[in-house]
Amino acid sequence: MENQTVNMDILLLEGLKSSIPAFILLLLIYIFIMVSNIGLVVLITMERSLHQPMYLLFCNMSINDAFGATSIIPRLLGDVFTPITERYIHYIDCVVQAFASHFHAGTSHTVLMIMAFDRYVAICNPLRYATIMTNRMVVKLSSGAWVAAFISVAILLGLTIRLTRCRQVIFNPYCDNASLFKLSCQNLLINHIYGLGSAVVILGSSLGSIALTYLRITIMCLRSKNKTLNSKALQTCATHLTVYIIMLVTSFTPMIMHRRPEKLSSILFHIVPGSLNPIIYGVQSKEIRKFLSKLFKPHKVFTEQK
Repeated sequence: MENQTVNMDILLLEGLKSSIPAFILLLLIYIFIMVSNIGLVVLITMERSLHQPMYLLFCNMSINDAFGATSIIPRLLGDVFTPITERYIHYIDCVVQAFASHFHAGTSHTVLMIMAFDRYVAICNPLRYATIMTNRMVVKLSSGAWVAAFISVAILLGLTIRLTRCRQVIFNPYCDNASLFKLSCQNLLINHIYGLGSAVVILGSSLGSIALTYLRITIMCLRSKNKTLNSKALQTCATHLTVYIIMLVTSFTPMIMHRRPEKLSSILFHIVPGSLNPIIYGVQSKEIRKFLSKLFKPHKVFTEQK
C-alpha cells in the first residue's frame, strides 16, 4: 500500500466549481486577453513607426500575458463541466502548468523592471537615449528578463520534483509549486527557504529598482522648469506605475489564498493584468491611437462614398 501511495502519478485537481456563468465569463476574458495582447504584438511588429524600444519592450509584456493566461484558463474551462471527483491530471502535466504559472509571474516582474529602466533613460537622459537603447540593448534586456525568470523557476520546481509524494489531491484551482510540495510528507525546509528567498529577491529587486527609478525621475522633474517635459514624464510614469501596482497587488493573492482559500480570487493574477495592460497602454499611447485611427478611417470613407 505504501509503494502505491509513493508512486502515484495521477493527481486530483479540484479546480473551480461547475458554473455556466463562470465558464462564460472566463471564456470571454480569455478571448479578450488573447485578441488584445496578440493584436498589439502584431500591430507593433507591422507598423514601422512603432519600432521603438518602449513598444518593443511592451511586446514582452503582451506575449507574457497571453502565455500566462493560456497556462491556466483553458484547463479551468475544460474542468468546469467535469465532476470534481473526475478532474484528474498527470503529475508531469501538473509540473508543467506550475512551471508556466511561476515563469509568467517571474517574467512579469523582470519585464516591468526593464521597462522602468527604459523610461528612466528616456526622461533623465533624452539626448543619450538613442545611443543607450539600441536594438541590441533591447534584445539583451528582453533576453535577460526571460532567462532570469526561467532559471529561478527551474530551480524552484527542481527542488519540488525531487520529493516523494504521499498525497494526491491539489486543492488549488491550478497547479503551482506550493500545491505540489504539499503533496509530500518529507522535510520541506529547503523548499520553503528557496521559495521565500526567490520571492524576496524578485519582489525586492522589482520594488527597489522601480522605487529608485521613480525617485530619480521625480527629482529630475522637480529641478526642471519645462512643463511640457514634466507633463509627458508624469503621463508615461503614471501608466507604467499603474500597470506595476495592478501586477503587484494581484501577485500577492495566491500566497494569501493558500491560507484562506478563495478559488476564484487565486486566479486574478493570470487574468486581471493581462486584461488591463493592453487597454492601459493602448489608451495612453498616442502612436497606437493614431495608427488605429488610420486603420479604420479609410474603411469609413469608403463606406460613406459607397
